[in-house]
Amino acid sequence: MISVDDHIDLPYLPADVWTSRVPEHLRDSAPHVEIDDAGVGSWLCEGVSWGRWAGGKWDNVKRSYKTALEKAGVDEEGVLRPTIPELRLSDMDADGIEATVMYGPVAALDVADPELRCEVYRAYNDWLHELCSYDPKRLIGVAMLPAEDTVAATDELRRLARRGDVKQVSMHIARVEEPIYDEAWLPFWDLIDESRIIASFHLVLTKAMLTGINDKASRIYAASKEFINQFLDPLVGMLGEGVLEQRPQARLVLAESGLGWPPWVVQEMDYRYSRLQDMSDFWQSRGGIGLERKPSETFRRQVWVTFQDDRIGLDILHHFGPDKVMWACDYPHPDSTFPGSRSVIERLTSDISDDVRRRILRENAAALYGL
Repeated sequence: MISVDDHIDLPYLPADVWTSRVPEHLRDSAPHVEIDDAGVGSWLCEGVSWGRWAGGKWDNVKRSYKTALEKAGVDEEGVLRPTIPELRLSDMDADGIEATVMYGPVAALDVADPELRCEVYRAYNDWLHELCSYDPKRLIGVAMLPAEDTVAATDELRRLARRGDVKQVSMHIARVEEPIYDEAWLPFWDLIDESRIIASFHLVLTKAMLTGINDKASRIYAASKEFINQFLDPLVGMLGEGVLEQRPQARLVLAESGLGWPPWVVQEMDYRYSRLQDMSDFWQSRGGIGLERKPSETFRRQVWVTFQDDRIGLDILHHFGPDKVMWACDYPHPDSTFPGSRSVIERLTSDISDDVRRRILRENAAALYGL
């Protein structure tokens, strides 16, 4: 299997990711690890806590969830397992996963200073390249871009495109300040189209989501709506405003968005598109309808979607392009199928043909990433 949405989370990053890479005049403010008297480590940036660092002693704070490493019994105090290539690869071997596509932290890299923010993302992307060089056929890193800064995101994309070894970039789509399909973002999408680097949107966990879970059990359901809320406007805008249609080489991955809702949304857009066509004379003097093809055609041509444990999504596979659905393990998150990915897959695909099963577990990803 190839897992197309796994993670490198903040707690497991080496302590010197930023302090050894950002310019010297920014190092005092840059993300760094501080160890308290008990030996417990925390990340701090610009004087603000970013949360725990797993390289120190365990803090013994009660949490409402367990990571996949804890559930698998492989979490060791002080060991940054997901960023130690040998250990990460051994977990992949144990779970039947040949290659992994690794996104960055799902919690935002919240940096106020624009100059420091640019350097933080740049340093992370350079470190990620070093990590993946251990086994580039199995470890595929997704570079991170600052979604809240249109110009900086485009500049970093341009730098990575010049470097020539990056397959995919990602943004926390909920952090954009101007809609991702707005005119200000068009140079970014032009570069995606020209460079053939894959673009992707990913869910971001807010502090309210993380802390609220521990306050009240019912708040765990907040994630159920966020999986849709954070992706809904961007997807509709990218299709409806013609951003993707006008850039036919651009490829977009919706990571950890789920499969069940996009087909209905695209179907509804097709209906609206048909109404626009029926009234094309009315819209002629108002700039036209903006699209030459149905939104569903562009969706099936240029958008890939990932799933983990999604029975409903697999029931409606025929609404996606045959090569546009890909499986993900989500290692090492609490939602991950690790270490039981094989049993999850057996349950989900028991009534799916061998051909479709191969495509969603391996071949679609291999084709998209050129593996």
